[in-house]
Amino acid sequence: MANARNPKRKGHDTGRDQGGFIALPWSVLDCPAYASLSPPAKALLFEFARQFVKDNNGRMLASGAYLAKRGWKSADVITRAKRELLDASFIFEMVKGCRPNRASWYAVTWRALDKLTGYDDGMAQLFERGAYQKAAPLKKSHTPPHGVESPVIAPPHGVGDMPPTPSHGAIRVTLAPRSTPPHGDHLDMPSIAFNPDHGTYRRLTANPVGLFTNLIH
Repeated sequence: MANARNPKRKGHDTGRDQGGFIALPWSVLDCPAYASLSPPAKALLFEFARQFVKDNNGRMLASGAYLAKRGWKSADVITRAKRELLDASFIFEMVKGCRPNRASWYAVTWRALDKLTGYDDGMAQLFERGAYQKAAPLKKSHTPPHGVESPVIAPPHGVGDMPPTPSHGAIRVTLAPRSTPPHGDHLDMPSIAFNPDHGTYRRLTANPVGLFTNLIH
C-alpha cells in the first residue's frame, strides 16, 4: 500500500489534508526574538507565511483591506504587530506604501528575496536573509497600549451637589450673655428713700428731665 514513505508517492503526504501548507522553519519558532513577540505579532507572522506561494517573497501585503478579509478588525493592532515584526527583523519592507491606493510590500527574512520589479531603490541591497537570528528579544513595555491615564481627582462616584445644611442638621445660634439681667438693670429700678419727717419710705424714680418724683408714700 502506498504511503508517504513510498518512493513512488514522493512529495505526497497521505497523513494530512489536501492542499498547500505553511513551511515555517523551526529556527524561526525557536529563536529568542520570536518568544518575545506579542500574540498579535505572532499571528501576523503566520499571515505572512501563508501568503508565500513560490516566487512572491518581497511582494507580501499587510494592509488593512487585505487583512480584513482574514478576520483582522483593528488597524491599531495591525500597526503594532507589524512594527514588532519589523523591529525583530522577521519581515523587511521592500516598498513604502502611500495614499490613496499604494500598499506596502514585504519580504520574510527566513527565505531568499525573489527578484521582482517595483522595489524601492536600494531595498534589495539592504535585505538580509536570516536577520531575525541576529535580532535581540524585544523589551516588554510597562506602559499600556492606550497610554498612561491621568489620575482621577474627583471621587469615583462623581461630584455631588453640596447640601445646604450639614449632615447633622442646622447649627443653632448661641447668643452671648446679655449685659443686662433678665429682670432689668438695678439702675433702672425705683429707689427707696426714708422720710424722717413722716417716718415712712418713699420710692423715687428719675423723670425725663433728671428730677426725682415721689411715686409712693
